[in-house]
Formats: sequence, structure tokens, C-alpha cells
Amino acid sequence: MLFSCFSMPLCSSRSSSVVVFSSSLLLVSTVGRGRDLRFQRSVRTRSKMAAMVTADIELPSGGRVLSIQSHTVHGYVGNKAAVFPLQLLGFDVDPINSVQFSNHTGYATVKGQVLDGEQLWTLIEGLEANDLHHYTHLVTGYIGSVSFLEMVLRVVEKLRYANPDLIYVCDPVMGDDGEFYVTPDLVPVYCDKVVAAASMLTPNKFEAEHLTHRCIETEADALEACCDLHDTGPSKVVITSLDIDDKIMIIGSHVQSKGMAPRQFKITVPKLDSCFTGTGDLMTALLLGWSYKYPDNLEKAAELAVSSVQAVLIQTLKIDEKAGLSQDGGVKALELCLIQSHDEIRYPKVTFFAESL
Repeated sequence: MLFSCFSMPLCSSRSSSVVVFSSSLLLVSTVGRGRDLRFQRSVRTRSKMAAMVTADIELPSGGRVLSIQSHTVHGYVGNKAAVFPLQLLGFDVDPINSVQFSNHTGYATVKGQVLDGEQLWTLIEGLEANDLHHYTHLVTGYIGSVSFLEMVLRVVEKLRYANPDLIYVCDPVMGDDGEFYVTPDLVPVYCDKVVAAASMLTPNKFEAEHLTHRCIETEADALEACCDLHDTGPSKVVITSLDIDDKIMIIGSHVQSKGMAPRQFKITVPKLDSCFTGTGDLMTALLLGWSYKYPDNLEKAAELAVSSVQAVLIQTLKIDEKAGLSQDGGVKALELCLIQSHDEIRYPKVTFFAESL
């Protein structure tokens, strides 16, 4: 089950998805990011351009992201829910698809392929061979096997060797509503290794419970879970779905300096009477994007991300109602209307505000 049926705007409804990188001999603006690279430019010049990861490159954000997540041909989950929003926010995004499926697994039939760890490493080696492995950010989502997750840790190590300031945003997609999406043997790998490597962690309630071995039923429980996760590694933690009193609460926590108490906050949003896919993937992407613009203000970044996700959901509902398509292929979950919501993503109006705790 990779969609969430009770309308939390930020609930983790992610699906499984893989990479299809087409290699081309045409060296155009992808390496130069906006600059028309002509064939007569030297390899040395291209390598220098590829290595640039500072904020003064030609993107509005200055960010270059490697996104390792799922992919579906139809619908917007995984990389399909993350790449476009990040591009709208000015990031140069290179996607690697952990799986490539025809559609998310909420449909009756799913066809596709799964990328294994060795195939992932081959792609990374190809990037490194051409000096293209210089990134400001790595973001990971759905990963279906222990071997692939272990390889992701090797990728983190390699990318941090190239850029010690790499920001690793980890959405530890394991399950939701008491049900695993993945085999439970991934849990100890996340707990023992991945959390420690992450800069920012964006679990839902179910995932935060398994990462901290703590039952989360109250706001106080969630705050303590964030502190547990800080002690393990990440300076920023956002628990993206806590269902309390028929509302959805987002809990954020940020340790700005070692030894300091975390700044903690909550954002409360209403439930919507619909189900959506891809909301967790979208939320993580927007948290990455806005946190890069506001690195010392997780509250502001979360306000923008939450408000944007809510606006996308409202837009999706409007389009769905107008089209009269409350169900798609028998699946009672709506595919996000990201293309039609580009303004809501790029220019969000803050409608939900953080409350300090």
C-alpha cells in the first residue's frame, strides 16, 4: 500500500519506482546549467563546470541534487513527485530511479523493473568518471532492499568525499498506518546506519516509531522522538504526519549547533476528505528546497512546504471534481496535479504557520 487513504496532506503515500538514464553525445546545458556548452569547448572546461556546487552558479538556488527514489510511468510519486517541484524552485536535479513501475502499487496490476545495488553503483561510477558527481544535496525515498540501501550509504560516502558539505535529506520510506511498504529487515539498517548519515530526516509517525523504538501517541512523544533522532545524527527532523484530534500535526525540530537544545515547533492542518498519492515525496522535496533558502529557519521552510502541499491538494481536488474522476482505475486515491499546480509550488502563499514548542 503506497497511498494513504485518509487525506492527510502530508501523509506518506509513496509508491515504488527506477532509472532510465538516456546517454547522449550532445553536451548541452545540463552540465553548464543554463549555459550553452558548444562542442568545441574543452573537456577540462566541462569538468570545471561540473564541479561547481557553490551558490553563485547560474541557478536561482545554486543547488544540484541527486535524487534516488521510485518512479512510475503514470502518476506522481517518488521522483515524479520530487523532481519537477525541485526544478521549479531552481534546482538542477539528476534522478536515479530505485524502481520503475507502470503505476503505483495501489492499482490492481503493476509492471516494471527494480534497480539493484550494483546497477546503482555503476551509474555513480559513470558520473564520477566524467567528474559529474559533485552535488549540494542527496535525497533518497523508497528503497526496497537491504543491499540497495547499503549501497546508498556508499554513495553518501563518495559524494561527501567530493563535497564535504553535502546535505543528505532522507525520507525513510518504510510504511504507514501500521503497515510496512518494505521488508522489515530494512529497519535496523536505517536505525543503525542511515539515520546517522542524514542531515535531515522526514519520517511519518509510523517510521519515526520504528526508528526510535518509541510509541508516539502525543505531541510530547513526537518531540522526544525528534530528540532521540538528533542524538543519532540529523540536525533537522520533521515528522510529517501525527494524527491527533482529527487533525494532522507536523512536528519539526532543529539543532542549530552541537550542544544546544533543539528549536521545536508544530504546524497543524485539517484532514481532507480524500486520499492522495505522493504527498510524502512532495513534502520532502519542498522541505529540501526551502531549507536550502532558509538554512537556519526550519520553521519558515516548513511553513512554505506545508502551505504548498496543501495548495496542491486543494488544486487536485478542484480538478478532480471538475473532471468527475473521483476514482482512477478503481483506485480510491488521487494522483497529484503537479503540472497544474506549478504556481502553488513555485510561489507558495503561507497559510499554515509554525507554533513554537
